[in-house]
Amino acid sequence: MRNREGNAPTSSKKVPVLKIIDCSLRLSVIPLAVASIWLTVTNQEDNSTYGKIKFSNIIGLKYMVCISAIAAGYVLAATVFSLLRCFMTKPWLFFVGDQVVACLMVTSMAAVVEILYLAYKGDKEVTWSEACTSYGGFCSRLKLALALHALALCCFFVLAVISAYRAFSMFEPPIPPKGVEDERGT
Repeated sequence: MRNREGNAPTSSKKVPVLKIIDCSLRLSVIPLAVASIWLTVTNQEDNSTYGKIKFSNIIGLKYMVCISAIAAGYVLAATVFSLLRCFMTKPWLFFVGDQVVACLMVTSMAAVVEILYLAYKGDKEVTWSEACTSYGGFCSRLKLALALHALALCCFFVLAVISAYRAFSMFEPPIPPKGVEDERGT
């Protein structure tokens, strides 16, 4: 059956594309964060010369694990809440939450990047030698965990943009007061 314009009728229960993208990204963060946590927590290597290294020896890695767990928990709760209609009328909740978690993920990623940089390059000025020549397996797994964390962060950047769009598209753009000349000269 076609409407007056000759087009097929549209369903009133059609799910918006933005909601599908939002939900997909939120659900993508969970396995990425869990895999990053698992790789980091199970990462350890024993060297007969220098001893054993594990994630719990490095505070920056503990921080990344905590932030990844917070991100996965937040995303799970936000996904459930986004499916409930009563929370969809409050997009600022998602906006604030997405912004905070994205910022926390940036800080934890920066900490791990610094750790990896020092592990690979060392710091000759303070007589730190590189550690990845002795702990190659540990560094490789840490790079993989960082890559998964970076993918989760990319998902959060897109989620932050989507939630900002939802929160601020509810408002009209500001209208200049009457009598004030347009600054562009029109």
